[in-house]
Parts: sequence; structure tokens; C-alpha cells
Amino acid sequence: MYHVEDLIEQYGVYLRAEHNLSPHTLRNYLSDLRQFHQFLVEEGLCQDRGKKIALRKIDRHVLRAYLGTLGKVCRKSSVGRKLSSLKGFFRYLVKEQLIARDPLSVFATPKQDKPLPAFLTVDDVFRLLGGVQGIGSLEIRDRAILEVLYSTGVRVSELVGLNWSDIDFQLGIIRVIGKGSKERIIPIGEVALQALRDYGMEQGRKWGRSARGQAPVFLNHRGLRITTRSVARVVEKHLRATGIPVRMGPHGLRHSFATHLLNSGVDLRVIQELLGHASLSTTQRYTHVNLDQLTAVYDRAHPRA
Repeated sequence: MYHVEDLIEQYGVYLRAEHNLSPHTLRNYLSDLRQFHQFLVEEGLCQDRGKKIALRKIDRHVLRAYLGTLGKVCRKSSVGRKLSSLKGFFRYLVKEQLIARDPLSVFATPKQDKPLPAFLTVDDVFRLLGGVQGIGSLEIRDRAILEVLYSTGVRVSELVGLNWSDIDFQLGIIRVIGKGSKERIIPIGEVALQALRDYGMEQGRKWGRSARGQAPVFLNHRGLRITTRSVARVVEKHLRATGIPVRMGPHGLRHSFATHLLNSGVDLRVIQELLGHASLSTTQRYTHVNLDQLTAVYDRAHPRA
């Protein structure tokens, strides 16, 4: 008999030590497992007031029943993630020799719906970036946020994690720490660099800080490092203000960045490197190629076109 909560906590320690997951990802995994534990308690499979269970009781029938309850209330993507969390947990239990066999090995992950992500046309991007008016601190900051997102295609988590030491104004590059704590170097355009210079000067005026070293680049109104949710609100606010009828967050500018580069003839593998994707198939989902452009490229390149 085992305390399920203890096993989940031990698994969390293992994930932190061995897989270097981000706090957000780890929190989601453990939340999924605690939800499964609650299901076991409600089904009467745990004894001693819901604390202990014989792991052999968690067989494919129990798991199928649990996934069935999820299917009634969750989208396919959520079911897939929760199933992935469970699979990792049971692989860990096998590795630790707490169970002999993985009861989830016969379960296939449900196919995910893959809607095309929202993105902006080049004209819409220029409208958005040109629409941030005003000389106040927040307007100067918002302009820099939008310019950096579109100029580099960084993830919003990478943007909020930027320090001034990560920006090389002379070489025109920034350094970001992406998923799996992987570092990559990304070119950044002069327009975005100028927006950052302007914002750095504004920080000095408003907060009395020098834009250098390990100080965070983007701040909230209290002078603290900005959050990903606040960046999402910045994007949504300026989309509304400019009347662009597209609903999207910061990731939409990442999609736009990749799509516009591809449409301009940049090799997909270069875009993969810029975005920090491990798989080329992931990069392909981030891009939208105009059919007319595809036809034009084909006509120019194919000897029998």
C-alpha cells in the first residue's frame, strides 16, 4: 500500500532533478496527477481516508473509466496532456520498481485538433506597431514590447525574462533562455533596438535606473518585472485600439514573424533555429504561406513549370 500523494511529490522531485522542467510545466503535470488521485478517492479505490492504495488496483479498466470522465468535460488537447502526465508517472513507477508493468502502455494519445494559429498580415503589423501613440512611460514600453516580439519572434516567457545584459546593441542580437533552459542568439532589427533605447532612457527618467546589467528590461507600472499576462493585455489592448479584427495574444506576433519570413523566402530550417523549435514539424504549424506565393516560387524554380 502506498500514499499516492507521497508518490506524486516524489515524482515531482524526480522531474525537477532529471528533466529540468519549467515551473509552469511541472505545476501542470502535478495538478493533472492530483486530479487523478481525487478520482481514485471518489471511486473508493483508496483506503485509510483516501491516503493509501494498492497500485495493482490501478489497471487499464480504472484508467479507461478515468479517461472517460475527462472526455465528457475536457477538450482533446486537455485529455491528451493529462494522459501524457499519467504516462510519465507510470513510467516512473516502473523505473522505481513500484509496479511491474505500465498499465497505460496500450493507450494511444488522442489525435489533436490542430487549428491554424492566428497571425497578422504585414499591413496589419505596420498598423499595430504604428498605432502606439503617446510619450508616456507605458506607451514607450508597449511600443518596445510589440517591436521586440515582432522583430525576434521570441516567446512571451522569453520576452519577460530579458535582462538588459541580454541585448547587444552593437551587434544587433539578443540572448534568450528558451524551453529546457536552452540558450539561443537571435538577430534583432534596428527599429526594435531604437524602441529599446527609448524605453531604457524612459526607465532612467521614471525609475532612476540605468538600463544595464541584470536589471529586467520590461517593467510593470510598479517597477517590477512584467508578467506574461500583462504582455498579453498589452497586445490585446493595442489590437483593439487600432481596430484590427484579429483575436490573438503575444504568440500571434510570433506566428506572424515566422510566416512573413517564410513568405519572403527564408529557409524553414533557419526559421526553426530562430524560433527555438526542436522539431521542424512544429515550425511548419507556425507558418502560413500564401498560395499565390507558392505558385510563383514553383514557376520560377521548377524546370518544367
